[in-house]
Amino acid sequence: MVTFQSGALSKLCSKDQQELLDAIDRLRLEGINNYVSLPQIIVCGDQSSGKSSVLEAISGVAFPIKANLCTRFPTEVVLRRTLDISAHVSIVPNEDATAAERKALSAFKEKMTSFDLLPNIIEKAKNFMGISTSQGKAFSNHRLRVEITGPDRPHLTIVDLPGLIHSETKNQTAADVQLIQNVVRSYMNEPRSIILAVVSAKNDFANQVVLKLARAADPHGHRTLGIITKPDALHPGSESEKQYVDLAKNQEVEFRLGWHVLRNKDSDKEAKNVVDRDTMEQQFFSQGAWTELPLAHLGIDKLRERLSKVLLKQIASELPNVMEEIETKFEACNAQIQKLGDPRAKEAEQRLYLFTITQAFQELVKAAVDGTYNHAFFKDAKTDIGYRQRIRAVMQNLNEAFADEIASRGHHYAIEPYHSRVVGHKMVLMSEEKFIEHIENLLKRTKGRELPGTFNPMIVSDLFLEQARPWGELAHQHVMKAWEAANQLLDLIITHIADTSTLKSLKNEIFGPSMDEILTDMIDKANELLEPHERGHPITYNQSFTEALHTAREEQSRKRLEKAVRSFFGSECNETEIQHKKTGTCSYCNRNLGGSGTNIKEFVDALAKTEPNPQRFAAQEALSCLNAYYTVAMKRFIDDVAAQVIEDKLISALGSILAPVSIFGMDSKQIAIIAGESEDSRIEREQLTKQLAVLQKGMNTCKRFTGMKLTGSKIQHPSSRIVTY
Repeated sequence: MVTFQSGALSKLCSKDQQELLDAIDRLRLEGINNYVSLPQIIVCGDQSSGKSSVLEAISGVAFPIKANLCTRFPTEVVLRRTLDISAHVSIVPNEDATAAERKALSAFKEKMTSFDLLPNIIEKAKNFMGISTSQGKAFSNHRLRVEITGPDRPHLTIVDLPGLIHSETKNQTAADVQLIQNVVRSYMNEPRSIILAVVSAKNDFANQVVLKLARAADPHGHRTLGIITKPDALHPGSESEKQYVDLAKNQEVEFRLGWHVLRNKDSDKEAKNVVDRDTMEQQFFSQGAWTELPLAHLGIDKLRERLSKVLLKQIASELPNVMEEIETKFEACNAQIQKLGDPRAKEAEQRLYLFTITQAFQELVKAAVDGTYNHAFFKDAKTDIGYRQRIRAVMQNLNEAFADEIASRGHHYAIEPYHSRVVGHKMVLMSEEKFIEHIENLLKRTKGRELPGTFNPMIVSDLFLEQARPWGELAHQHVMKAWEAANQLLDLIITHIADTSTLKSLKNEIFGPSMDEILTDMIDKANELLEPHERGHPITYNQSFTEALHTAREEQSRKRLEKAVRSFFGSECNETEIQHKKTGTCSYCNRNLGGSGTNIKEFVDALAKTEPNPQRFAAQEALSCLNAYYTVAMKRFIDDVAAQVIEDKLISALGSILAPVSIFGMDSKQIAIIAGESEDSRIEREQLTKQLAVLQKGMNTCKRFTGMKLTGSKIQHPSSRIVTY
């Protein structure tokens, strides 16, 4: 039978604290700590700082403290309350261990009938972990787990970490130094760990690494309690003793939890048991400089009380966060299992799984295409992912951007002053006068049977083909943007509904080829829509053309009239403010208009005068027709691309990529390739199922504490019972 003195631990497990401690212990027993950080006490310190003695004093477990048995791996002491009395030792492989290492290390299981066997078991564990100074491996990041159960045991977990090394030696390499620091940091960085930073009075505390690491992990000292060991090594009345007394007063290195002083039990003499150790410790602190400190900060008995309060407060304050994290991970785990589906070794199971995926796929595609974003799949619209999921919004914006692009950069010639927007790098900036000269030259080269002052109707076709030259490139860019957006949506959907292996198969076997085919159809359709604008002659029966032509001619007429007015009255006259007084004089230029009306007749004649150059007049008319037809054709092309390319060839085709009916047309080989379950998926399902069960138990345990509040020195439970600590 295991001999274990539990009286030393009674202060760690008062009746008022039992409910919360039981809850955390149940979570730990259920394996929640594999997925969620739980409150625990970790013992850290430099090598030979007396950590093992502190651990023994707190837990009552006599760990070997000889130099050749110093901690070479994390040691987790788990105290549990059960009806059976037992003590077991096992190895918990580090999460980075390979499958072979996990299997080998997990096989290590020892049952203790006496703590006298612990040194031998530790040596055996070291061999299992491959620790051998002769072979160059002095430390390991695997955990030794010591579980002690019994009806009078408290619920407590204490982790003793390897001692921090300052520099390498012949038996401890630089890699060992770094490994230990990494292990200690990982435990310290757990936000729910209470750090016991052990400092030996035998050495200058400023040079002890543990304080630096503790401050880095817990900058404000909220969860760090400093422990000073071996105070009896200090010479009474010395400067060193004074410095350590000041340290214990929280004056040198400040921790919110303060400091505590322990006198270690010498392993070779004096105290033979826990009672002797405690008695000798009380005698030591009852004299000398240590009497300056509060009794609550001296000795193991008071440390147990402090730890009891600190641990309870940590548990009470962190339990709501633990509960929230468990629920979050439960939901994520459940979603992942849903993606994996049921086991599917047989063809019927594979077809059923794939059929389920097709239904989910079509539901999400329809929601995204219809613009009904109320499914849980859709994330916050303000995020990048949330926006890309809303394909209808994406396509609307892309179509509008395409319309703006065509309007601003779709013309080969940017005619001043009409086009005030930024000119694209492939556009040719040209004044209206120069462009009319360009039309005149083209008219000369394309003369037909038209009469003087008129123009060959085909000149409009030539001008339009030249002006609409950028449409093809802009349309192709728009097609690619829309296609890529649809691809991103499909990636998000199948990532949401399928497991990793099925996801890859779906992309390779179905989505990749289907989307390539859709892209080809989109490009072909865009080229088809572009062809009449590139090769045909202008055709339109749209009333907007007549209106646009009328507007263009009015604009030309307005410019001609403006020019005539300026020429008649002088360029310094403001054409909008010419006033005809009774005296017949212009109020701006003082030009005599003549009361008899002679000059008014000249003014009317000037306004009636038309372009004397028939070639130029024809060019101006051709420009009016070009502008009118370009506007109508541009609007039609934009709508055609949006409706016949984006909507018909892309959006409408997305849902049919993976339709339920298509599953029945697949042969057995293709079904197996897509939906067949890989070994990795099988293992993943087993792990997720186990994790889900653990998290479910954890959620059930935590439900009893929903609504719990921590105020002052009391814990308010949902049942309104007050627990004081």
